[in-house]
Amino acid sequence: MAESQYSSQIQQLEQQHSHQGRIRQTFENQLVLDHLDLAEALAARFLARGRERADLNQVAYLGLVKAARGFDAGRGASFPAYAAPTITGELKRYLRDRCWVVRPPRQVQDLRSELLRTEPALAQALGRPPTAAELAKELDVSPEAVREAMVAAASLRPDSLDAVDSHSDAAPLSETLPSGEDPMARLEELICLNQAIHELTAEEQELLYRRYFCEESQAELGRRFGVSQMQVSRRLSRVLVRLQRLLQDCDTREDGVREGGVQSSPSPRSAASTS
Repeated sequence: MAESQYSSQIQQLEQQHSHQGRIRQTFENQLVLDHLDLAEALAARFLARGRERADLNQVAYLGLVKAARGFDAGRGASFPAYAAPTITGELKRYLRDRCWVVRPPRQVQDLRSELLRTEPALAQALGRPPTAAELAKELDVSPEAVREAMVAAASLRPDSLDAVDSHSDAAPLSETLPSGEDPMARLEELICLNQAIHELTAEEQELLYRRYFCEESQAELGRRFGVSQMQVSRRLSRVLVRLQRLLQDCDTREDGVREGGVQSSPSPRSAASTS
């Protein structure tokens, strides 16, 4: 008789918990449905080139569901105030982990996000696109850091070779690339690259050589140079930005020589080093 009574009590408790579970689920579902606009508004803050609105909304909805499951109305806080950090955190994790084809350092990602918010407002105030120096002053960072963050945009989603810059009359990149029918254009690029690499320090040259020629991982490079993987990543970003600037300076000098009607010829040292 005692065993039968004990079994009956267990069954009643299970029914009670099941009923409470259904009430809680209904409560959570209602919270989600009532705050879909909050999730979409937070997702809209992360809209930028290369990011799909529908994907961001889905991630924000996931954060909203997580917030609804963890919300405790008995603590007195409002649900929007509780849910907003959870949704925002979910969006940031998604963008950090999945949206970069080549992931730059976290500091560079954060600065790029600041640039996306600051540049339109500053352009409106100035009546023209702001320079890197003006953006750097506005954000209290160095111009080099601003240029590095701007270059990092190509890591989010590589540009098409046929893309046209709406702010410039320059031809698409596909029309400026050397072809097999013009070997001299390829030679000029190699000479420029050789000259730019020789302006790097010995450590920077070794870093590029071991990362891109020997294909050593950032972790391996960190052990080799006695630094962390994050420091290796930052050094690589700085070296690549500097190398790009050197190549641009080389192109500018060569354009000036052509316009002046002087035919330049590579030095024997540069040609020998390039080959």
